[in-house]
Amino acid sequence: MKLKIIDINGNNVGDVSVSEDVFGIEPNLPVVRQAILSELNNMRQGTHSAKNRARVSGGGKKPWKQKGRGVARAGTIRSPLWKGGGTVFGPEPHSYNHKLSKKLKRLARKSVLSSKAIDGDLLVIDNFKLDDHKTSGFYSILKNLNLVNKKLTILIGGSGNRNLDMSTRNLRNVHMVNSKNASTYDLIDCEVLIIDQDSANLLSDSLKD
Repeated sequence: MKLKIIDINGNNVGDVSVSEDVFGIEPNLPVVRQAILSELNNMRQGTHSAKNRARVSGGGKKPWKQKGRGVARAGTIRSPLWKGGGTVFGPEPHSYNHKLSKKLKRLARKSVLSSKAIDGDLLVIDNFKLDDHKTSGFYSILKNLNLVNKKLTILIGGSGNRNLDMSTRNLRNVHMVNSKNASTYDLIDCEVLIIDQDSANLLSDSLKD
């Protein structure tokens, strides 16, 4: 399978051969959903907590005698019915960790890459050559590619690109990630996925069965 390569000016400069097992399969949407839910759940801290009636301070003494006052019975001022009392069935700290097998994670990433390729939302750039780390330089590239107002994810292979990293930090619609660390959520949470040739080759080698 071949994907078109364009330069930073939007001109077609050739093709790159990629694995059809990675970029040309039928997307498995249920597996993609499982992978995304797993990743989002694993991001949660799970530190939410509320004080029940055993944890709030005070309430050791019975506020008034049981009978004879003409008011409702009360054994503690920290009852859930009272202001300042304990919370009933409040949140407790716990882990939201949700594990998936490596095979399912790999299938989810391949499904997203194939879906982007089918829909035409996958761009392969020959090389991101930036002379400096100014945002204006990268913004001019987005203008050339007609991607100014779109949400983008850029996958960079190799050891990274410092100028590109620094020039995209001020753009909130652009997210850059190393192709080795890209998750299913990184791949799908964008309108257009941009990869370089190194990333295309790396993904073809690492995700194919």
